[in-house]
Amino acid sequence: MKQMLKSDPDQDRRRALLASAAGAALLFAAPLAHADDAADARAVVEKSRLTIDSLARDKNFGAMRAALKQARGVLVFPQIIKGAFFVGGSGGTGVLLARDEKGDWKGPAFYTIGSASIGIAFGGEAAETVIVIGSQKALDGLYSNKFKLGADGSVSAGPVGQGANVTFTTDMMSFSRSKGAYAGVSFDGSVLDVRDSLNNAYYKTKATPLDILVRGKPASDHAAGLRAAVAAAAR
Repeated sequence: MKQMLKSDPDQDRRRALLASAAGAALLFAAPLAHADDAADARAVVEKSRLTIDSLARDKNFGAMRAALKQARGVLVFPQIIKGAFFVGGSGGTGVLLARDEKGDWKGPAFYTIGSASIGIAFGGEAAETVIVIGSQKALDGLYSNKFKLGADGSVSAGPVGQGANVTFTTDMMSFSRSKGAYAGVSFDGSVLDVRDSLNNAYYKTKATPLDILVRGKPASDHAAGLRAAVAAAAR
């Protein structure tokens, strides 16, 4: 007869503790990631507020303020970094706000921008950027994933200076600054994509750009400062 192996009580306890620890790790992994996304989203909103406020106060971006008066929407990217999207490319995370029929600003919804061809003309490896949307068609196109600049909507670099009169000749107009200086940045071929994880984490529910920017639900009091900064820049 085969001899029955006796169970080791100490070994059994160790196994039970390891199983409990593994279960706890799985239990808390998802909430922790969600919390990180929420913190990241809040940081992007605050940095976007600082960017729009700073560029609006810069005398070289008077044309941006004039364009915002006519805008249907605006994308704000606090930092577009070379090599941040994929090897050899550039990218960053920012926000989209849209103006409703009453002239009030809705949002933000979170987006990424990335390309192998974003060229920061001078001033360093990073640029803060505001892309003013003058076309309703382009704004509507942004509500779905994967919007390609140049193909789904035309974009041009906005003029530098204090000009009060600006005319949209493309769907969008971009304004960028790198290390305190105006930066000529080409965005043709860049891809804008919805950042679902940040939208869901920031609003604590599943939220699409249409929910946020058209239906106005959900909304966030945390973004009141950003919306106010955009509204002030558009006056």
